[in-house]
Amino acid sequence: MKHILNILKKFSLPIIVTVILLIIQAQLDLSLPDYTANIINVGIQEKGISNAYPSVIRQDIFNKILNISENSEEIKKYYELKKKDDFENQEKIIKQYPLLEKEPLYFVKKLSKKEEEELENNIKNDFFFIELLASDSKEIKDNLQMSIPDNVSLIDLYFKLPSEEQQKMYQKFMDTFNNYDNAMLRQIIIESVKTEYTNIGVNLDDLQMKYIFNNGLIMIILALSLAITAILVSLMASKIASKFSYFLRNKVVNKIMSFSSKEFNEFSIASLITRSTNDIQQIQMMFVMVFRVIIFAPILGIGALFKVLGNSMNWVLALAIVTICIVILFLFIFVMPKFKKIQKIVDKLNLVSRERLTGLPVIRAFGTAKKEEERFDKVNDELARTMQFCDRAMGIMMPTMMFIMNGVSILIIWAGSKQIDLGTIQVGTIMAFMTYAIQVIMSFLMISMVSIMLPRALVSLKRITEVLNKEESIKEKENKKEFKNNDGIVEFKNVSFSYPDAQELMLENISFTAKPGTTTAIIGSTGCGKSTLINLIPRFFDVTKGQILIDDVDIRDVDIHHLRDKIGYVPQKGNLFSGTIKSNVLFGQNENDEKTLKEACDVAQATEFILKLPQKYETQISEGGTNVSGGQRQRLSIARAIAKKAPILIFDDSFSALDYKTDVNLRKALNNYTKKSTIIIVAQRISTILKADQIIVLDHGKIVGIGNHKSLLKNCKIYKEIALSQLKESELNAE
Repeated sequence: MKHILNILKKFSLPIIVTVILLIIQAQLDLSLPDYTANIINVGIQEKGISNAYPSVIRQDIFNKILNISENSEEIKKYYELKKKDDFENQEKIIKQYPLLEKEPLYFVKKLSKKEEEELENNIKNDFFFIELLASDSKEIKDNLQMSIPDNVSLIDLYFKLPSEEQQKMYQKFMDTFNNYDNAMLRQIIIESVKTEYTNIGVNLDDLQMKYIFNNGLIMIILALSLAITAILVSLMASKIASKFSYFLRNKVVNKIMSFSSKEFNEFSIASLITRSTNDIQQIQMMFVMVFRVIIFAPILGIGALFKVLGNSMNWVLALAIVTICIVILFLFIFVMPKFKKIQKIVDKLNLVSRERLTGLPVIRAFGTAKKEEERFDKVNDELARTMQFCDRAMGIMMPTMMFIMNGVSILIIWAGSKQIDLGTIQVGTIMAFMTYAIQVIMSFLMISMVSIMLPRALVSLKRITEVLNKEESIKEKENKKEFKNNDGIVEFKNVSFSYPDAQELMLENISFTAKPGTTTAIIGSTGCGKSTLINLIPRFFDVTKGQILIDDVDIRDVDIHHLRDKIGYVPQKGNLFSGTIKSNVLFGQNENDEKTLKEACDVAQATEFILKLPQKYETQISEGGTNVSGGQRQRLSIARAIAKKAPILIFDDSFSALDYKTDVNLRKALNNYTKKSTIIIVAQRISTILKADQIIVLDHGKIVGIGNHKSLLKNCKIYKEIALSQLKESELNAE
């Protein structure tokens, strides 16, 4: 996991910026329902009057409020009396407040949010009481149960009454007033404010349109800001995820490049391909989902929950959350194990596909195409069934969640309609609650969808971590030594080797020295350890016992790259890369070195067929070199090793695909070109190694003979048997 964290450290600033943007996005998303509620409640129902107190009031009404209020001093400090002459644009202000033409009016000062709340609490009861009296309503007169002449107004009557009677009348009003809840009280007071504005001559329709327009404009700005923020979050999340996968893929590939054959056998090539591609893709998708859903959804959901706390309809939301949790739990129990299984099946599918493609000639030759198809179909069907199960589960989840969401909307409307009828809640508040409830449900829905997809990504993360944490069997020492010279002397000292987990030694007590300017050949029966022996020189494996020295330095003590720089290697199977002949021959070298290119091709006897090609050295080579013959592929592989101009050249049965004439010419040219190099050849054909300076005969991992051709014919029975199986005795003696 430390490898993942180390990569993430590179993106600390973009991650912090993305999280901040997510918080901003959530806040913008959460603010929109409030504005919707305000437009419905205040803009439509309350004619744009947002405060439960008048922002402008007639002088006589204001004075009467001060006369009866216990908070007169507090109220007085929030208002100031203004005449039309106090305004610069008199025409505009009179048009807005026509009564100002005839008499001065009290205007509220510019207040903070806290001051607005204080003013509303101090004035609302007294203002409403005075407005009721000023309305001179017959219904109120009847409720007072007093004999009041028709030509006497309530407000005049009230101020003519003794103070005790005034107090009783006010208290009776207050007793009725306190029976209403806050929502209904606000609506009642707003109606009184409307009456006052009407008396002043304020155009309530203009006031309403102005409020709706201003709030609508704010909503448009918020929506645009939300869209921009969402786009920025998507861009940042995608950039972080893609860059992360880029660095992770590099790290994984570099780690794989350091693996020996032991690690490749443990993981399998098919699995490593899947881990380097599909698994990293899954992790990349996970990181996108982390930023776009896993972080955003809780912020949005928790914010929406705080918005609806204390609402009388929270039981609907609680019921929805419990139902969603049951659905998610059900899916987790049945779907999560399937997601964990998918990646392993993908490994199998890659393995079978790779074997079919690479072994196609063998499959066709043995007529097992139908059997291989059945083998592929079996794995493919298993993957398809597993994926179908997961897709069906996800398919069921979506309509289930939509059913819950729509069911919640119906319940909110059903429960809210009763409260609207009672006057305890407004339509806009119901709409806002519904939006917040859907946001909470959507948050749970998003988290549940990601939570089901997350196990597959976590499996991929675990598989990648396994590769990154894998300890290489080929280790380099901290205090590395340097080669003192570049002669290319190879010395085996009592070398023994066994493959990992093998019961027996593959090589035992191997000792010999290969010197510069000489050719050392290794021959023996199939499976005797010839290729294993030369694979120890470039440290594809490390020796179990003994030492391998190059220029008197143990190869385990030097930098592995410096070691391999001294070696030109041609494997048994000539492997070419997609590109041109030129890029393959000068692989890892200066591609502009035309002289080395031509010399290497001449020595490898490849020039003849290259010059016959239309594009010559620029001829394209397909993947694996499938568009050239086996012999041509082998000669290009030999040319690649020669072009390296390394002091040590290793040929692992590299001449077997060549005809006798080409073999002879190549070895002759090679001896002339590499007079100072140490040449080590693994061969099956006696004719290839007849003139070698030193021939090592292996049998069951042990050296049973060492010398030149003539001495081995006399002294090594196994060598003579191999020689006689290929050539007549007269031919051997002639050689």
